[in-house]
Amino acid sequence: MHHYITYPNFSPIAFHLGPLAVHWYGISYLVGFICVYAWLARPALRAVLGLSVDAIQDFMIYALIGVIVGGRALFVIADVITNHNFASYLAHPIDFIAVWQGGMAFHGGLIGVVIAGLLFLRKHPGLSYRLFGDEIVMLLPIGIALTRVVNFINDELPGRVVPESDPWGVQFPNFPGYRWPSQLMEGALDILALPLLFAVRRLNLAEGSLFWFWFTYYGVTRTIAELFREPGFYVMGLTGGQLLAVPQIIIGAVMLVWVNVKYPRTAAKA
Repeated sequence: MHHYITYPNFSPIAFHLGPLAVHWYGISYLVGFICVYAWLARPALRAVLGLSVDAIQDFMIYALIGVIVGGRALFVIADVITNHNFASYLAHPIDFIAVWQGGMAFHGGLIGVVIAGLLFLRKHPGLSYRLFGDEIVMLLPIGIALTRVVNFINDELPGRVVPESDPWGVQFPNFPGYRWPSQLMEGALDILALPLLFAVRRLNLAEGSLFWFWFTYYGVTRTIAELFREPGFYVMGLTGGQLLAVPQIIIGAVMLVWVNVKYPRTAAKA
């Protein structure tokens, strides 16, 4: 039986710098941060935001800490719920923070970034949180999509089992049977957010619309992706991912309508 995708058996390590192993996982995060920074640091946009290059760099540090702390914390919580291995974490406390081994939860990272952004805004009270949020998410899909590709390379977060005769089935090294390439499928949905964001941007909606559009869209894509990903656990018929993604859709849609009712349309963005 011909299968469209053959697992590539790439090493999770991209290259070495002396004794330091540089992982594809870290590179995907780095590229995502560089894209967000490059977008925010544009002179025209900095003039609109009223931020200096130093302030943008300051925010990126806040965001990095938020992503790492939030993403790792929620991953550990989900891992303990799924595998009942809290005793193992207690026996090896370094595993609580072992991000170099992989293991980050997207929604935890999102919560961490939101908190980091609110802390940053306290230092810049004149900055609109709605406008700032709009600009942060513009190139965010690049980093998210790359991370999903790396999940595929790392042989993690596999899809559900499909019949061996299914041409879309992929045989992952560490998981039995042929499975959906759910990582790549989710990555394709994630990168689609990029042109959609630029299309919505042209509509010149109220400040905050881009952020809440992306927020809602990611909830939809994650809900769909969970139909193909091997679930860790179920709660009320929802996978762990859907348990967060479904409320995200509702909150995002409500807020998207609210900002456009509450606030007038803005002038064209930088």
